[in-house]
Amino acid sequence: MGYIVVEVMPKQEILDPQGKAVAGALARQGHPFTDVRQGKRFTLAVDGPVTEAHLAAARAAAETTLSNPIIEDVVGIHAVEEDLPADSGAAISAEVTA
Repeated sequence: MGYIVVEVMPKQEILDPQGKAVAGALARQGHPFTDVRQGKRFTLAVDGPVTEAHLAAARAAAETTLSNPIIEDVVGIHAVEEDLPADSGAAISAEVTA
């Protein structure tokens, strides 16, 4: 089984209240980060290895269903090695579509 990770972020000109809240919480905890932007990540599973057709389908889904193109950018579509934990960021290939 292969996986495709789609990463979506708010456009830079869009306010990000969740990111601001997280930045405030991190600052209160003493972390040194000066800004946080909060996006979302989707993990799509496919039977067998990820092919170019799967990546094309993921790209189409990302642009039409997984993101709101008015306020969000698709910043990454990655094929991921099989059976990685859902929170793993490891990728075997990467393609930015924004």
